[in-house]
Amino acid sequence: GILSTPYALASGGWLSLILLFAIATAAFFSGLLIQRCMDSDSNIRTYPDIGELAFGKKGRLIVSIFMYIELYLVATGFLILEGDNLQNLFPNMEFEVGQGLTIGGKQGFIIIVSLIILPTVWLDNLSLLSYVSASGVLASGITLGSIIWTGAFEGIGFQQKGTLVNWDGMLTAISLYAFCYCAHPVFPTLYTSMKKKHQFSNVLVVCFILCTITYASTAIFGYLMFGPQIQSLVTLNLPASKISSKVAIYTTLVNPITKYALMVTPIVNAIKTRFPCCYNPGFLTIFIGTNLLISTVFVALAIPFFGSLMSLVGALLSITASVILPCLCYLKISGIYRRFNGQLVGICLIIIVGVCLVIFGTYASVLDIIGNL
Repeated sequence: GILSTPYALASGGWLSLILLFAIATAAFFSGLLIQRCMDSDSNIRTYPDIGELAFGKKGRLIVSIFMYIELYLVATGFLILEGDNLQNLFPNMEFEVGQGLTIGGKQGFIIIVSLIILPTVWLDNLSLLSYVSASGVLASGITLGSIIWTGAFEGIGFQQKGTLVNWDGMLTAISLYAFCYCAHPVFPTLYTSMKKKHQFSNVLVVCFILCTITYASTAIFGYLMFGPQIQSLVTLNLPASKISSKVAIYTTLVNPITKYALMVTPIVNAIKTRFPCCYNPGFLTIFIGTNLLISTVFVALAIPFFGSLMSLVGALLSITASVILPCLCYLKISGIYRRFNGQLVGICLIIIVGVCLVIFGTYASVLDIIGNL
């Protein structure tokens, strides 16, 4: 998400930053609602559990569908990101496969990266990868620092003025901002793992403040450096010959490789539950993980547009899973929908605005993808 915030800002203009803070506030509030839902029943362990408590088996199914599709497309986005950044480092690379068959650099890099990732999706124990991927906060800081360094000391500067507002790209901006706050499905798991659960809201405040500052800073500096010429990933604008640029690019290359398996493992585990227990669990992990990886490669090759795809994820899935569903589940579980008060009005307004953004944002994203094909 952090790499696409400058593109989001360029799409919507400077005033779209207000919407970044508005989305952050709504996402923070919905995170608190998830906590309240979990406090109502000690048996809740996962996000689908909240959906089931609120709306029964259908609620569990709906929450699961949105959660797993989001994870799947985020994993696909990782492959596109890798292909884009490697092509930026090696712009003239092509791959010859057999006689007369040539694969473009980006497509070839996506396939190569998928082969590197393949062994990680065979693992049942992802504890090592989880420690590596936990360095994501550090990686974000390194990326932001490298971008600022490139602008300040590598001759690019912060001279671009940008546009105050661009209504044509506002839906794209909103969708990409929403994609930055798509972690809500993991909140229940984090909450249950905490020893001092009463501190969850404080942790949430700190995390949202730090993340929002990082997102806004990256967006502002990237937009000031490259203006309307900013690409869907800010690293694609960085001069690949500069050391600071290479630091940013290499940092963004490592993270997706370690996080891919963490994204698809919940999907693998969900599919495994549909098979009889007589099947070998290790074989199922390898079989399902491999086929999931192959399918994401095909999607990444068919729709190799990171900004457009993540805009679709943000509009259709992130807003739904991170804002609308927590509000709906809380209304049902708490029962406050039975009495009219300020909280009910506020939550209903969030739901209505969220639904409108899902409809129009998804429409704009799909049109953008079709236009790029």
